[in-house]
Amino acid sequence: MAFTAADVKKLREMTDCGMMECKKALTEADGDMDKAVELLREKGLATAAKKAGRVAAEGICAAYVAEGGCPAAVTEVNIETDFAANNADFRAFAADVAKLAAEKAPKDLEALMALELEPGKTVEDVRKEKVATIRENIQVRRFARYGEGFTVSYIHMGGKIGVLLNMEVSDGLKTNPQVIELGKDLAMQVAAMNPLFLDKSCVDQATIDKEKEILLIQAKQDEKNKGKPDAIIEKMVMGRIGKYYSENCLMQQDFVKGDKITCEKHVAEVAKAVGGSIAVKGYIRFLTGEGIEKKADDFAAEVASMVK
Repeated sequence: MAFTAADVKKLREMTDCGMMECKKALTEADGDMDKAVELLREKGLATAAKKAGRVAAEGICAAYVAEGGCPAAVTEVNIETDFAANNADFRAFAADVAKLAAEKAPKDLEALMALELEPGKTVEDVRKEKVATIRENIQVRRFARYGEGFTVSYIHMGGKIGVLLNMEVSDGLKTNPQVIELGKDLAMQVAAMNPLFLDKSCVDQATIDKEKEILLIQAKQDEKNKGKPDAIIEKMVMGRIGKYYSENCLMQQDFVKGDKITCEKHVAEVAKAVGGSIAVKGYIRFLTGEGIEKKADDFAAEVASMVK
């Protein structure tokens, strides 16, 4: 069966593959459009498998928050290079995955990848297609979601950091501009300050005991404390524990947009101003590529291997 240049163009539009690849597929399929699509998909799967071993440490965090503040989700989707992370098709895929995670509440990453993202195609199917068209390894690394409460998202540096800040607010406050601004400000603080805990009550005893142990050793080794009774040194250590809370707990941190006021007090002030109750229940912070060991490629060697 013969085919025309218009058929090649149509196949390219259908699959987003290169012109020559489309021409070869139509030739192999003897002009059968459906078979050509199938052949390209098969080749796309082979391309995805070939690239699967390559490190994807770049990428973006994408967030989705439904109207009303829930459900909400944030995802991290990785790719090999910063350049490809700015690809509009890649970014749209990451955003679609975040929305799907929020709406369908999959129990884990495996369940998310098995959900239908496009008609007749799962997230995994679409991921493999993106690998074939963008020509870099792509991995949906993780996601997290909130299914209740009022959630505000914040994406920093074009997707390098993604944050969800979840609050419980009284009726009528979900559309209040001051409450929305509060959520955004706190989400920005989480992005910037990276607190380890929401509140000092969330710090486990083992962490406190270890911190006390370290501070006690430091205090006893300090020349200025020589000769001081243990009881005095103990009080000094407890004072420094308070500093640990102010550095590592969001609600005890100084509010970055305030004037010597903690986040906890700022939340209380906003609640009083709007005439309702506001409680920060939690936050999620993703940093793109966090914990992934990036491969230091020898560019000259890679080019040499390609021309052999």
